[in-house]
Amino acid sequence: MGDPKKPRKKYETPKFPWQIDTLEMELRLIGEYGLRNKKELWRHRTMISRFRGVARSLLGMSTKERRKRGKKLLDKLHRLGILPKDAEIDDVLDLSIENILERRFQSLVFRKGLAKSMHQARQFIAHGHVGIDEKRVSSPGYLVLRDEETKIGFAPASLLSDPNHLTRTSIASRGEKT
Repeated sequence: MGDPKKPRKKYETPKFPWQIDTLEMELRLIGEYGLRNKKELWRHRTMISRFRGVARSLLGMSTKERRKRGKKLLDKLHRLGILPKDAEIDDVLDLSIENILERRFQSLVFRKGLAKSMHQARQFIAHGHVGIDEKRVSSPGYLVLRDEETKIGFAPASLLSDPNHLTRTSIASRGEKT
């Protein structure tokens, strides 16, 4: 059963953590997506691994059962914005860690131009300046649903919600240069 005060790990560590190519790939992803530590990366890698495991098990089922369970899996991945609506089970097997990392709240805040860098996006989220649909979300690792993506913006109670704020004007000027 387990102690309720000690939550279960949500990630699996790499089998060979000291291989140079594994270390380089992890370090590149941590820098590119502004992750705090490797546990965040491992959690998303485990999530992808579980989705792919479900897809592999579906391939061994009868056609009727595969259709029913496959539709649930594909609908979930479509709602998360990871796969398009017309995806198939084989597309789940082709997923990579970047597909999940692009759906994180931190990545989407940066991609929408609300922050100068991934690290600044993480800071805005942690300080409560950014939210979804007028609600503050304080977790940079939150996986944004496809429906919520258009509702990302500055929180109304934040000082950054003023378009003339010094930080926002410097972000806007950066966007005009590129």
